[in-house]
Amino acid sequence: MKRDEVFEFFRRLAEANPSPTTELEYSNPYTLLVAVVLSAQATDASVNIACRPLFERIRTPEQMVDFGEERLRDAIKTIGLFNTKAKNVIALSKALIEQYGSEVPRTREALQALPGVGRKTANVVLNTAFGEETFAVDTHVYRVCNRTGLAPGKTVDEVEAKLDKIVPQPFRRDAHHWLILHGRYTCKARLPECWRCPVIDLCRYKPKTPPAEERVKSSAARSGSRGSSAARTAKGPTASKQKANRSRSRPNRLP
Repeated sequence: MKRDEVFEFFRRLAEANPSPTTELEYSNPYTLLVAVVLSAQATDASVNIACRPLFERIRTPEQMVDFGEERLRDAIKTIGLFNTKAKNVIALSKALIEQYGSEVPRTREALQALPGVGRKTANVVLNTAFGEETFAVDTHVYRVCNRTGLAPGKTVDEVEAKLDKIVPQPFRRDAHHWLILHGRYTCKARLPECWRCPVIDLCRYKPKTPPAEERVKSSAARSGSRGSSAARTAKGPTASKQKANRSRSRPNRLP
């Protein structure tokens, strides 16, 4: 996209949702960090369900270590990869206590050194907890950036680098939230809802998905066309068979 198109892209998303934020529920940087680690290959909704009772009693690394890996596994067993995630959460909690006085570090390098914390998780924490202008690229952001032509790339790192280069102020801080929410609720993976997309004219995706009522009409028309074709096909052999039967009923020669 051209520079003015990128600005307009984010201006419209901002107009539709002036205050975007993560849908993960948390009370402080530590619980946010834990929630993001648990959200890998899981939905925010499933993490929230598991973490609500957990975060009512646990808000610090010390409390998590005291809670223990076994009980944590049981608390998050509805989340995918819960065994590995429980192990990582206990390990990163111990690291925070030993290395950072139980505080969540504010640099990407320090965050990524923690067990179970990758670049995307570090970017989410830096952005959401500390207001840094980072671009966390998850599956939704990756899809939207490639599908629309906003910031195409073969890897999440390429997409992140392009976003960092093209996203202008005043949209940089909230850019990845807008893209995540747009991908989650409008530019969906299986069937993008193009008919209600605020950036449809800026998007490079073709063909655009029509509204549901138009898809129903189109499907009915195709079904009707296939039915007519099938009827003609069925009628043809029957007529030929009748003609053949009449031919066989005639005498081969005069008496």
